[in-house]
Amino acid sequence: MWTAICAGFSLPAFLVTILLLAYPICISVYYSFTNKSLLGKAVKFVGFNNYVSVLQNPEFYHALWNTLVYTVISLSLQLFFGFIVALSLHKINRFKGMFRTLVLIPWAFPMIIVTFTWSYLLNGIVNAKLLHWNLIAQPIQFLANPKIAMLTVSLINVWFGVPLFAINILASLQTISRDLYEAAQIDGASPFQRFRFITLPFVRVVVGLLIILRTIWIFNSFDLIFLLTGGGPGTSTETVPIFAYRMGWTLYSLGRSSAVTILLLLFLTAACLIYFKILDHWEEEVA
Repeated sequence: MWTAICAGFSLPAFLVTILLLAYPICISVYYSFTNKSLLGKAVKFVGFNNYVSVLQNPEFYHALWNTLVYTVISLSLQLFFGFIVALSLHKINRFKGMFRTLVLIPWAFPMIIVTFTWSYLLNGIVNAKLLHWNLIAQPIQFLANPKIAMLTVSLINVWFGVPLFAINILASLQTISRDLYEAAQIDGASPFQRFRFITLPFVRVVVGLLIILRTIWIFNSFDLIFLLTGGGPGTSTETVPIFAYRMGWTLYSLGRSSAVTILLLLFLTAACLIYFKILDHWEEEVA
């Protein structure tokens, strides 16, 4: 009886999961093996032709490289500055609640507000101030210059993502007993040694989980870059999600677009398996 009741309560959640997760994945896999088009052509099974077409397309590898660059810059700087912010907040004794609230502000804004605000700042106030201070001779096209556009959108993503690292690392830092630091200090351990042998082992599991989550989110990031540059100028900031969007909604080839998304899914799955392997090793060491 209790089994039937539990199953009844679980059924709505199970159906929602199927509708929101399993169905889109299954339909994408199906479309990736067909010539599905938004132009209304008859759907035919084409086997692996879409995958071959994508893997032979140099634009796909250019988009993949852009995605890797965007992910590495964003993730490494978010982790670095998130650690610094977390350590700083951990040392603050007065107005702790206020400073933690201020740190969360970037994460609280909707992405469309973030992109419009930064576009306005970079195209207006930032250039005006740099010109006023005689630091530049002419306005810098932060989002229109192919040489710096990727760095610009990556740094905006860093600003947006640092709070997530900072707050979670801070929560992990607060679980470390102060007695460990005091004992290490009495034994003559330097600040760097206390960080390496006490702080880092206690927080690295949390950091590992954050890296996994942010890798998935950044690699799949579409809205920030699309709203800031649309993948331009040219294709200098075109990542794999934007490339898939262009395949499906500009070139109307939903089959090839689905093939790109499945390749992206396989790549991220492989990356996550590596991450989880490392994470399991860290957890064994902590235990």
